[in-house]
Amino acid sequence: MNIRVGIVGISGFGGGEAMRLIAGHPSFDLVYAAGAGSAGDRLGDRFPGLSGKLADLVIETWDPTALPKLDLLFASLPTGASAEALAPVPEDVKIVDIGGDHRYADGWAYGLADIWPDQIKGQTRVANPGCFPAATLTPLAPLLANKLIEPGNIVIDAKTGISGAGRGGGGTFGYAESNENLIPYGLLKHVHMPEMAETIARLSGGSATGLVFTPHLVPMTRGVLVTTYCRGRATTEQCLDAARRFYEGRAFIRVTDRPPQTKWATGSNLAFVSYAADPKRDLVIAMGVVDNLGKGAAGQALQNANLICGLPETAGLDGVPVWP
Repeated sequence: MNIRVGIVGISGFGGGEAMRLIAGHPSFDLVYAAGAGSAGDRLGDRFPGLSGKLADLVIETWDPTALPKLDLLFASLPTGASAEALAPVPEDVKIVDIGGDHRYADGWAYGLADIWPDQIKGQTRVANPGCFPAATLTPLAPLLANKLIEPGNIVIDAKTGISGAGRGGGGTFGYAESNENLIPYGLLKHVHMPEMAETIARLSGGSATGLVFTPHLVPMTRGVLVTTYCRGRATTEQCLDAARRFYEGRAFIRVTDRPPQTKWATGSNLAFVSYAADPKRDLVIAMGVVDNLGKGAAGQALQNANLICGLPETAGLDGVPVWP
């Protein structure tokens, strides 16, 4: 099967990672690339490791009314930029929006692929989750679905690599500012809060009132580690058992007895989950790790694209993480 694919926002970190994964995909053929500052460049100039016809593909100025014949479009645009930009795309072109504008929007499936794959299959418009929700909701889902924790008053402490801010992250995310530094940001108003609260409510059937989320920027390139504090009487083994049953047969989830590390997921579409619980203190700690450019962005976007195109979910995504 030959599926004609395009990427808008290809010069950003998310779009570039999508390009890298598509280059090794058995069914996807990248025939269109668009970007703002990179328009007119060859892909091989932006990504010197490319060869052949992919290297010779010229990046075009984005114009949704003048697209070539496409079956599938990946959009990796900043939050606030994709809703208007994607509205004119023809209905027969499937879209996976890696950006934030369409999460829980009407007409768009929320692409939490490891939790709700059946709700994604056959859709034509999918909104990819953010990197923090991917790392947070994956360990929480089994606990919420099995009523092992309370949905309210959940406290999320998250650490992310600098690439999560994107290439347009601004001066505060440069080397001099972030090296040897730890930076909390987006306090009380981070853009990922609404989708996390909505998903917690849907998984639990309750309210996510009292949800607290504090992200921190860590001086590393890739990776997200989330430590979430919840109220519940479950034991550690009950949490691990619930996760193993919930994710049985799911190719990209690893349930581990020991606390996960960000390097375990680097360069992959894997998500690692683990737990520590003390029933006497009414405390459950849920831990999640993803690569913010993999499962947190382009990896899950490809997984969603496989689902909507009727392909094996693992197509193009079965590479092992990079170590060290």
